Amino acid sequence: MAGPRVVIIGAGVVGAALADEISERGWTDVTVVDQGPLPATGGSSSHAPGLVFQTNSSKTMTELARYTVEKFCSLDVDGQPCFLQVGGLEVATTPERVAELQRRHGWLTAWGIEGRLLSPEECVEQHPLVNPDKVLGGLLIPTDGLAKAVLAVEAQIRRATERGVRFLARHEVLDIRTEDDRVTGVVTDQGEIPADIVVCCAGIWGPRIARMVGMDLPLTPLAHQLAWTGPVPALAGQTQEAVRPILRHQDADLYYRDRFDQLGIGYYGHRPMPVDVDDILSVDEADEMPSVLKFTEDDFAEAWTETQALLPATKEAEVEEGINGLFSFTTDGLPLLGESPDVKGFWVAEAVWVTHSAGVGRAVAEWLVDGHCSSFDLHECDVNRFEAHQLAPEYVLARDCRNFVEVYDILHPLQPTADPRPIRTSPFYSRQQEHGAFFLEANGWERPHWYEANAGLVDGRTIPTPNDWAAQYWSPIVGAEAQATRETVAMYDMTALKRLEVTGPGAAAFLERLCTGKVDKSVGSVTYTLLLDTDGGIRSDITVARLARDRFQIGANGNLDLDWFTRHLPEDGTVQVRDITAGTCCIGLWGPLAREVLQPLTDEDFSGDGLKYFRAKRAHIGSVPVTAWRLSYVGELGWEIYTTADMGRKLWDTLWAAAEPLGGIIAGRGAFNSLRLEKGYRSFGTDMTYEHDPYEAGVGFAVKLDKDDFIGKAALERRKADVRRKLTCLTIDDPQAVVMGKEPVYDGDRPVGYVTSAAYGYTIGKGIAYAWLPTELATPGRTLHIGYFDQRIEAAVAEEPLFDPTMSRLRG
Repeated sequence: MAGPRVVIIGAGVVGAALADEISERGWTDVTVVDQGPLPATGGSSSHAPGLVFQTNSSKTMTELARYTVEKFCSLDVDGQPCFLQVGGLEVATTPERVAELQRRHGWLTAWGIEGRLLSPEECVEQHPLVNPDKVLGGLLIPTDGLAKAVLAVEAQIRRATERGVRFLARHEVLDIRTEDDRVTGVVTDQGEIPADIVVCCAGIWGPRIARMVGMDLPLTPLAHQLAWTGPVPALAGQTQEAVRPILRHQDADLYYRDRFDQLGIGYYGHRPMPVDVDDILSVDEADEMPSVLKFTEDDFAEAWTETQALLPATKEAEVEEGINGLFSFTTDGLPLLGESPDVKGFWVAEAVWVTHSAGVGRAVAEWLVDGHCSSFDLHECDVNRFEAHQLAPEYVLARDCRNFVEVYDILHPLQPTADPRPIRTSPFYSRQQEHGAFFLEANGWERPHWYEANAGLVDGRTIPTPNDWAAQYWSPIVGAEAQATRETVAMYDMTALKRLEVTGPGAAAFLERLCTGKVDKSVGSVTYTLLLDTDGGIRSDITVARLARDRFQIGANGNLDLDWFTRHLPEDGTVQVRDITAGTCCIGLWGPLAREVLQPLTDEDFSGDGLKYFRAKRAHIGSVPVTAWRLSYVGELGWEIYTTADMGRKLWDTLWAAAEPLGGIIAGRGAFNSLRLEKGYRSFGTDMTYEHDPYEAGVGFAVKLDKDDFIGKAALERRKADVRRKLTCLTIDDPQAVVMGKEPVYDGDRPVGYVTSAAYGYTIGKGIAYAWLPTELATPGRTLHIGYFDQRIEAAVAEEPLFDPTMSRLRG
């Protein structure tokens, strides 16, 4: 047996996939336990209808689904296939859904999946039961299909067993042993199994298992209705299980699949029906299986009416059976993958549906065996991505139920999240309300996107109105605020950005080891730098300010940065890391008149020589003690000004009293995003992620290969000479053609890349879109096209930055 001792809890479609993938990579001292029988264990996999639609706004989720399809197509059990590749058809019955299918087709194209938009007549050709008078169009994905989940479990169990993996059915997990915050074993009702690594793949039981090591999983089991018709006369004589594409009618929250001469009907339109994990019956107590609850016919009535309208042939049939089947939902609709932050060796692979199961199995296997996942960018799925409030039971239940309701809804990229709101507010919140702030949420923070108090700024300005889609959650005030920032001075609330503090005698050496840039510099230095994984992929971009010999403040991107720092702390206790976000706040004071606002308020020298670019100093602004960093993400003179939360409103009032007489404004995130794209500043998680290296992403300047070793350095030295793609600036002349991100980019008729961030540049008078392209196409002046709904928008590759390339305004 090779590798560490691994125990996988759960032998459903995820646990079986992980056992197969991890044993294929040479780890064979693996035991899989499940409380139920094999291969139908009684969890969600055992009743899953098996529809695999690969289309997703997330590139990662699409790639996980694509791998699942490819793998399942290669599996069989004694000649029975594990995947029926009948294709997938999504139909539209409203004009809004037609546009949504065009957008979804764009995602498929961007992520490299074949898809085709269909006319109503073509929809009927693909699925003859569809009412031609009901549908307005469709989207066909030929590689979608039906996963035979239980067969896929059995096939992967067989493969893993041949390599030495043990599968133990009828073993209920009672506890997980730990010692010195590390797992040592799994206690079952049939004895204890020693373990170095435990992976929870328990699905709807995941929160109960995770609780055994003190870990909170933001996961809720919710009941989802699945019904089966009796024989449909129009399908009489069908000898194959499925011959028509799986079908989605998302306007009515419905999906359909063949089963010989019957149809399966899945429904998301009913009320959310959450179930407490402790109320799920045991395998022996359940009538059919623990994940199957009694069908509630009244909740299905509307679904049956709508089914008969879309598929008139079902009027000659009846609903013969149905279940309320339990599935896992999370607060953001994404899986929960990764290691516990507190107990080493305890991992989770939870909230994973059949659609993504094999991909997740591969991803977690790579992560365990190699120390990182090379096949997929998992930053969206990492279980440690959540803030503390996002683990509160009330929050989890509310958001998980909301995600169930919205599973098939048309969601705008900027659409505000639902209650509970507000949760986190900066000290400036009341002042922002007074100025008519339009708030959107970011990690729980109420973040202004524009201020109605600035409506008068629009007069006399040329602020083009974008297309209808881009004009949602937008105001011309956004453009006015952006232009005014470049003309006078603006105050931006930057409190929502995470702030960490690294202290201790080993702090400098610790950061040198993690960062690509040199941060062990003089007190007052500020450094833009990167965190890399061992493969050279970008984990994050951060800003590091040295405020004292043994104290650094980090401008970070989120909780995954805190998790990364914490996991790499030296064991000798010479370094401490803590999140100081809640106790602090920040105002960005930026614009040509910023110094005229600030200097009269302080005795400290804020001239160009008194505080140089990318330097920090402590000062008093009026009566408020602050730390000022000389940098700007809007490309203008100014500072990020930090103080404690209790002094925040006083700082706001002091600065505003000085800025307003000079024509200064307060400005929101909409203007900020436009201005930062004019300067070409990257946003981690959108423009660059784990799958990209610094040279591809255009941030190679933040890497100092001549410094001592840092994580990822060896890999970068290999990757630097082989850059095949590039994050590229595109400009769009048509002022209405503002794209939103994730659209495909074409060279002629050939898809060649996809858009990351986009906005209108109110200073340069053009639309801006950053996109990943092959290096040979990233040539300034080259004409490309962006796929936007049913349009092809002309765009030109441009030199960056688009604004102030000499940096004279920043350094003034």
